[in-house]
Amino acid sequence: MSGRTRVVVVGADAAGMSAAHQAMRTAERTGRHLDVTVLDRGRHTSYSACGIPFWMAGDVASGDDLVARTAEQHRQAGIDLRLGTEVVGVSLDERTVATAAGEEIGYDELVVATGAPAVVPSWALRPDGTPYDGVGPVKTLDDGSAWLDRFAEAGDGAHVVVVGAGYVGIEAAEAALRRGLGVTVLTRGRGLALLEDEMSERVALALRAAGAEVVLDAEVTGLDVDGDRVTGVRWGDERRDADLVVVAIGVRPATGFLAGTGLPLSRVGALRPDGHGRVADGVWAAGDCCEVRRRIDDSWVFRPLGTHANKHGRALGDSLAGGTLEFPGVVDTSITRFAACDQYLEIARTGLTLAEASAGSFDPVCLTTEGTTASGYMPEADPVAIWVVADRTTRRLLGVQVVGGRGAGKRVDVAAGVLWRCGTVDDLARLDLAYAPPFSAAWDVVQIAARRVAERL
Repeated sequence: MSGRTRVVVVGADAAGMSAAHQAMRTAERTGRHLDVTVLDRGRHTSYSACGIPFWMAGDVASGDDLVARTAEQHRQAGIDLRLGTEVVGVSLDERTVATAAGEEIGYDELVVATGAPAVVPSWALRPDGTPYDGVGPVKTLDDGSAWLDRFAEAGDGAHVVVVGAGYVGIEAAEAALRRGLGVTVLTRGRGLALLEDEMSERVALALRAAGAEVVLDAEVTGLDVDGDRVTGVRWGDERRDADLVVVAIGVRPATGFLAGTGLPLSRVGALRPDGHGRVADGVWAAGDCCEVRRRIDDSWVFRPLGTHANKHGRALGDSLAGGTLEFPGVVDTSITRFAACDQYLEIARTGLTLAEASAGSFDPVCLTTEGTTASGYMPEADPVAIWVVADRTTRRLLGVQVVGGRGAGKRVDVAAGVLWRCGTVDDLARLDLAYAPPFSAAWDVVQIAARRVAERL
């Protein structure tokens, strides 16, 4: 690069702003000169979408608390941030992006960091394409604000139907229960599909113990409405009254504006950049609009998480400006919790499921071990279940899942570290872990679980 390089970033959240700031820092070190413009169709930037359900529940006082860096702070750092600017097309030959307002903006390097909006199915929408009153997803700060208003207006005796039982669905159910509302959770499968059946069943039991109705294998087919207001949800031959409906059935990469560019997209419509963020000559991508490489089986997976977005965005920005940082992939680690009505459950997983391990080149052996989060005689001791899968031939650890009380969930990070280094189930069993009775038994439950699988190999 010589002279001043025009960098246009499409998307102003985790990946896009991480890339923009890192590019400017690296450019200062490498002696390059960048003009960085960031375009985003929304009104907010650099906020924690993952924190929105906890704002809805009352754990976070304000949506402002979820904002890591304001638009003005980005601009003060030298970034030309333009909110309310939707990009609708790209010309790779002309090196321009087109906005909904008819503007053509030229670039030398294009960064795609458009994220993944919530999927809102047709049954949730009016004829004009907007959701019915009382219906919506949980994805943006505007969504969070709307749900707080809806919860406040609903009043005593109101009933919320949550469609979807992934992490966001469970967190939304928690929020509604803690606000004193009735809750039904509908899922077209068994819920938490990234967990094994026996582990997801533990989550369903906690939801039911908290007072929520959980209906499995329920494919929603439509809503009942009175005018523009939702009154019920239908699936099969069944129906539930509903004052509010949370749509939590997943997200989809925002890559439609790339139509006609010839850039390859995956089956789910995601980009597949290399570790530095490169997609093509002059085109880079990071964040929830991308798939990531899973190190365990060298496969591409769509895992829209802020952790990946920030790391990949930083590597992209550094590489774009002449650095060498690389995003080395993931081992598929995630965590959440359910805490409502005297129920508390931490839910975490890393690595492969049994189905994924069986579909690959592995010969998997798995086992679930029950224990406690602290020494059994301590008041902190809560039940925990650890599921472990390993390869019979190589003894390589392939995956771990954790469902249990306080202190259970972050044990998954120990397993993630072993997976990162392609370690064995024996490595996990022999690790030198911290011990004191308030935190674990002399043999931590995750090590007992690993040892029991090792004994079966």
